[in-house]
Amino acid sequence: MPESNSTLDIRLRIEKAITELVNLNHIVVAGQVEPQILADFRDTLNRARNTTWAAQQYMARKENQQDVSDMRSFLAGERIRAAYNLCCLIKDDLEKNEVDLQAGTLIQLHEATKGLAQQLEGRINRLR
Repeated sequence: MPESNSTLDIRLRIEKAITELVNLNHIVVAGQVEPQILADFRDTLNRARNTTWAAQQYMARKENQQDVSDMRSFLAGERIRAAYNLCCLIKDDLEKNEVDLQAGTLIQLHEATKGLAQQLEGRINRLR
């Protein structure tokens, strides 16, 4: 059965990403990366690794007609963990005067976090 265009596109993108990661590995090993950038990169790779593992588990369970609700919970937990880490990094960025941030994106983030905070409060109250 021939691959669809979207499957082929995904395969090519993944192969390109693998090549880029190998090239980045050479730069990292040579010590040409600032520690904070390296930590951010490592966190991003960990999120990608965990998410792809969960997606693989989800597809396997769905294919075998097994319950996938725990995988959805795992993915939601991964997003929460990633959001927490990003919030900490954004807080640090906001404290630095030398970081220029766009008003529009800050307003969008503020609006999104207000809505999220309300939903979080409701969920936390139901858990207590």
